[in-house]
Amino acid sequence: MEIIKQLAEELNLKEEQVEKTVALMDEGCTVPFIARYRKEVTGSLDDTVLRTLEERLNYLRNLEKRKEEVAKSITEQGKMTDEIMAALAEAKILTEVEDIYRPFKPKRKTRASVAREKGLGPLAEKIFAQEKDLLPEKEAEAFLDAEKGVKTVEEALQGAMDIIAEDISDSAEYRKDIRAMTYDFGTLVCKQAKEEDSVYATYYDFSSPVKDLPGHRVLAINRGEKEEFLKATVEISKDAPLNYLFARVVTDPSCPSAKYVMRAMIDCYERLIAPSIEREIRSDLFDKASEGAIALFSDNLKNLLMSAPLKGKTVLGLDPGYRTGCKLAVVDPTGKVLDTAVIYPTKPREDIPGSERTVCRMIDKYGVNVVAIGNGTASKESEIFISDTVKRYGGKVKYAMVSEAGASVYSASELAAAEFPDFDVTQRSAVSIARRLQDPLAELVKIDPKSIGVGQYQHDMKPARLDEALGGVVEDCVNKVGVDLNTASHSLLEHISGINATAAKNIVKYREENGAFRSRAQLLKVPKIGAKAYEQAAGFLRVSGSNEILDNTGVHPESYAVAHGIISHYGFDAEDVRQNKLEGLGKKIEKDIPTLCQTLNVGEPTLRDIIAELEKPGRDIRDALPEPELRSDLLDLSDLKPGMKLKGVVRNVIDFGAFVDIGVHQDGLLHLSQISKKYIKHPSEVLSVGDRVEVTVLSVDVQKKRISLTMKQ
Repeated sequence: MEIIKQLAEELNLKEEQVEKTVALMDEGCTVPFIARYRKEVTGSLDDTVLRTLEERLNYLRNLEKRKEEVAKSITEQGKMTDEIMAALAEAKILTEVEDIYRPFKPKRKTRASVAREKGLGPLAEKIFAQEKDLLPEKEAEAFLDAEKGVKTVEEALQGAMDIIAEDISDSAEYRKDIRAMTYDFGTLVCKQAKEEDSVYATYYDFSSPVKDLPGHRVLAINRGEKEEFLKATVEISKDAPLNYLFARVVTDPSCPSAKYVMRAMIDCYERLIAPSIEREIRSDLFDKASEGAIALFSDNLKNLLMSAPLKGKTVLGLDPGYRTGCKLAVVDPTGKVLDTAVIYPTKPREDIPGSERTVCRMIDKYGVNVVAIGNGTASKESEIFISDTVKRYGGKVKYAMVSEAGASVYSASELAAAEFPDFDVTQRSAVSIARRLQDPLAELVKIDPKSIGVGQYQHDMKPARLDEALGGVVEDCVNKVGVDLNTASHSLLEHISGINATAAKNIVKYREENGAFRSRAQLLKVPKIGAKAYEQAAGFLRVSGSNEILDNTGVHPESYAVAHGIISHYGFDAEDVRQNKLEGLGKKIEKDIPTLCQTLNVGEPTLRDIIAELEKPGRDIRDALPEPELRSDLLDLSDLKPGMKLKGVVRNVIDFGAFVDIGVHQDGLLHLSQISKKYIKHPSEVLSVGDRVEVTVLSVDVQKKRISLTMKQ
């Protein structure tokens, strides 16, 4: 119950709300299922809050588990006290638990452990007691033992000081206070480590208060160190921590033992505490920066995956290239590949006439509506060629630039090989580029999210944590949109709530062997799909050809009786739903909602969701978004002049700004300071991936291919 209480306080929720939500998670319910179909239980918590709750729940449970392990170990050593037990109970983070455990943790060989083996522990205790009449030098004579390696008084005293230093270092209280002191007053100092220019030149002579370091600087400095261009250290004046320790460990400065305690204290700080705390702070800075970067990456990925699909269009995908040519693939509105070809409009062959004939033939033969051009190598020349070619169609054919980030990863994958065994990797890439325009979500789920190109420093993150976060984003997006049970690939199906990779492949196999699914209920015949998996998955799967109209909506089978009750109550039938005759029903019956809830024994949030589905059966929530930016002409970098006003699309949001595609192959940078006239802490307060924006060119560096933009004018 303590965990429930803490979660409620942290997330500003009611304890009952948290307790019921945790119970659902423990029953094996997924976040998408809970967010969509258990609103009455959770108080309508959305997927973002649920993900945070789930992450914190796992952390706090792991914390409790570690506390139990530490308590057990200390108890078995016969050293447990009420004070230690109370300290463990109060610990809020894993670092505090480890600090408490430090004195009892089995240690590798240290200077202090060697001194203890030599029998110097009692001498250390007597010196640390700092009694007025104790003469350390005289006392040390009693501990001389040539066989144990203590030949001189100096060796005995040094061993005793090593023990005192380690004992001071093992204090959880001292470490906690000095760590906070270092964080609050320390400075991260960065110096050049190589005599050569690099992208890290900004940090060759850099310093910043630790507490003020933004995440993107932490990640940049860490990468610079990894690549051996930088050397960074956390620095703080020794006076503050040493004065702190002096006040706590030196009880009588005038006694003969005090000077040895002070020497041990200084050695403790310089050799044991300071390096350890520097590592901890650097690690903590990295963890916080990583979490910030992961949160931003997740937000960008979500906006990209939820981009509006280009429905009902036949698309010609073009994967640009030089020596090996540009690969073409025509894809019909359902994603089926109709034809492929190779053209050579770029160097070295520059066969413009032949390439144009091929493209025009494919446009005419298949009724191509849009050309999707990958934005990689040779994309500039390819866009010029396509722009000139489509002009002859008088606006009937448009083109769009499509990010091909990760396309090569998909093209060389086992999934792509299984999907297109007779295509080479570049042909598969052309197909992927076309499909990305038609349905970003369905195509991008085939690719490792880290390769999609909407993050920053993603390859520096902890892989498991990044995969967990991004996997949650993909799962939430796929389930919000829903998938067609009869057309979805297994790579898309495995992101559906309750469906794992094996079950997804079994669904496709069952479909191939038995024909199209005729109802949601038929899903229960698929191997590895039991009652629990069906409960979690059914509401997110659509069967457009089912006799049961609700199978093509977001209404969960457990609520079919309620949905049919609404339909019949207002004099409609299934055919009326199919013909969209219930559109606007929600507004008309608003006053009836409380009565309907009682009559049909259903909660209001669920009732409203059901009515929304009946109004627009089979709807795609992405349809309300603006369609992808289509072009018929292009600009060159050299055409840009300061003061030009342009329209663009946000391609990536990062900590210090956003990159905007303005149609010149080189994204322009909207620095944080140029996004809004009002003060904002982060670009994400104003911008998201996929946003259409109007910008003004501030400056252009053609040689360095840099464009600075502003939204403030």
